[in-house]
Amino acid sequence: MGKTIGIDLGTTNSCAAVVENGQPVIIPNEKGNRTTPSIVAFTRSGEQLVGEAAQRQAAVNSDRTVSSIKRQMGTNWSKTIDGKRYTPQEISSMILRKLKKDAENYLGEPVNDAVITVPAYFNDVQRQATKDAGRIAGLNVKRIINEPTSAALAYGLNNGAAQKILVYDLGGGTFDVSIIEIGGDVIEVLATNGDNHLGGDDFDERIVTHLLGIIKKQSNVDVRKDISALQRLREAAEQCKKELSGLESARIYLPYLTMTKGEPVNFEYTLTRAEFNELTKDLVDRTEVPVRNALNDAGIAASELGKVILVGGSTRIPAVQAKVRALTGKTPERSINPDECVAQGAAMQGDLLSDGTLQLYNGGTGLLLLDVTPLSLSIETVGGVATRLVERNSTLPVHYSQVFTTAAPYQRSVDINVLQGERPMARDNKSIGRFRLNGIKGAPAGVPQIEVTFDIDVNGILKVSARDLDTGREQSITIDDNERMSDAQIEQAIRDAQQYAAQDGIRREAVEVNNEAGRLINEVQQKLQAQKKDISKEDRNFLRNDIASLQKAMSRNNPAKATQADLQEAKTALDNLKQSSTRILG
Repeated sequence: MGKTIGIDLGTTNSCAAVVENGQPVIIPNEKGNRTTPSIVAFTRSGEQLVGEAAQRQAAVNSDRTVSSIKRQMGTNWSKTIDGKRYTPQEISSMILRKLKKDAENYLGEPVNDAVITVPAYFNDVQRQATKDAGRIAGLNVKRIINEPTSAALAYGLNNGAAQKILVYDLGGGTFDVSIIEIGGDVIEVLATNGDNHLGGDDFDERIVTHLLGIIKKQSNVDVRKDISALQRLREAAEQCKKELSGLESARIYLPYLTMTKGEPVNFEYTLTRAEFNELTKDLVDRTEVPVRNALNDAGIAASELGKVILVGGSTRIPAVQAKVRALTGKTPERSINPDECVAQGAAMQGDLLSDGTLQLYNGGTGLLLLDVTPLSLSIETVGGVATRLVERNSTLPVHYSQVFTTAAPYQRSVDINVLQGERPMARDNKSIGRFRLNGIKGAPAGVPQIEVTFDIDVNGILKVSARDLDTGREQSITIDDNERMSDAQIEQAIRDAQQYAAQDGIRREAVEVNNEAGRLINEVQQKLQAQKKDISKEDRNFLRNDIASLQKAMSRNNPAKATQADLQEAKTALDNLKQSSTRILG
C-alpha cells in the first residue's frame, strides 16, 4: 500500500507532509521550499503555472492569475480564460495536483491517497467542493479534517499529557478557533467557532487601501485603474506586513509604479507598526467573539486551558499575539511551526488510516480523533422558521432522525430546505440543499409519517435518506444544489486536467530544452570566435551546421504548441551540438 499524504490546502500557501520512520515530515516542492503559494496562472502561450512560477509573473499577467481561491470554495464563482470556464474546484485541483506531483518526486513512488484539511467553519458545500477538487486532482481523499484539529494532532504527538488546549488559527483567508481536549488515546474537539472571511488577505487589503490614498494625494493618480500596478502594490503590502512582524517600520519602494501624463510615477513610503496596528485593529478585534463563543460552548474558562496554540502565518502579527494573551491570559505555545503543523497533523491522520508507522505519544498503535460539526443543522418549517435538528459542536459522526408530515391535504410531495447556521429564521442561514420527497400516499394533512435521517460523516459531509413509515418503503430524495459539481462535471474536469498535465509536461520540457540550447549556442559561438585560428575550416563549418540545425529545431519547438515529435527533434539537435562542440572545442 502506498503512502497517504497530508495536505493543508491554504488560502495563501499550501503544504504537504508524510509520515516517515514514524514521524511526520514536510514534503519540499520542486524548488526545495516547504510551502507552495496557492496561486494558479495561465500564460498567453497556453502554459499552466502553479506555485512560485505563477506568483512571479502575477504582476504582468494579473488578469490570468488566480489567488486566494479557497475563499470561493462552495460558491458559484468561476473565471473564463481562453474560452474555458474554471470553477473553484478545478483551480484548487491544480494546486493539489502540483502537491501530489511534488510528493511523488520526493517519495519516488505514485501517490493516490490523501487527507486534506479545511477550516473548521467550512459548511457542507465547501467540504464537498474540497473533496471534489481532490478527486479531480487524481487523489482518493480518505478524510477531510478540520485545520485546528489537525494542528492539535501534530501538537499532541509530543505533548500527550492530559490537557485542554485552544487552537487559534488565523490563515490567509479564514479564522478558526477550537477547544480541544487531549488525553490518553483520545483527542476530542469540545467546541469550534470562527469566521470564514477573515484572514491575512484582509490585513493586506488594509495596507493597499492606505497606500492607494497616499499615492492619490502625492501624485493625483488612481492606481486601481492600472491592474499591473495594483498587483505590485498588493505584493508590496504583503511583504510589508511580514516585515512589520519583526520590525517597527517597513520601507516600500516601487519605482515606475505607473504612468501619468507620459511621466513615470515612483512611489516610496515607510509604514510603521503603529500605523499598521491602527489600520487593522478592527480585524484583530473580530477574533474576540469566536474565541469567547468557543470557550462558552466548551463550558470552560480561559484559566482552565493548558496551552494556546497559534496556527497560520497571520498569527505572527504582534498585535494578534497580544490579543490572544489578553483573551486567554496565556503566552502562546511556540513549539510547533504555524505554517506546517496542519499538514503534519493531516499526514498523521492519513498514516493512522493506513495502518502506517506513526510513533504515538501514548506508546500505543491507535488514536481516536473526535471532531465536531461546526454549525447547527436546521430545516425550514412553516413561517420561514429554522427548526434546529443538530446543534453545533455535536461530535462526529452524527446520526439523527426526525418524523415529518404534510402541511396540506393529499400532498404527494414535500420540499425540505436544509440549512446550516445559527440564526432563528431560515433566510438568515446558508441553504445547503433542497430535498424533495416524491410519491407520498395521498392523505389528510398531518397523517403521513415520513422519517428523514441526517447522517454527517467523519468528514463533516451531510447525507440524507428518507423512509415512509406507513409503507416501509424508502423514498427518493433529489438534492438540488447548484453550487456542487455533478459527477459528470467532475469526470470532465478530471479528463481536462489529465490532458492539460500531458501537454504541460511537453511545454515545460520544451522551455527547458530551448533554454539549454540557447545557452549552448552562445557558449559555442564565443569559443569559436576565441579559438578560430586553432580550428580547421572543416570543423568550423561542421559546428556552424550543427548550430543552424539546433536553431531550426528550436523554432519548431515552440512551447505554446510543441508536439512530442518537435521536442524530440530539438533534443536530438541539442545532443548533436553537445557532442561536436566537446570533440572540436574541448
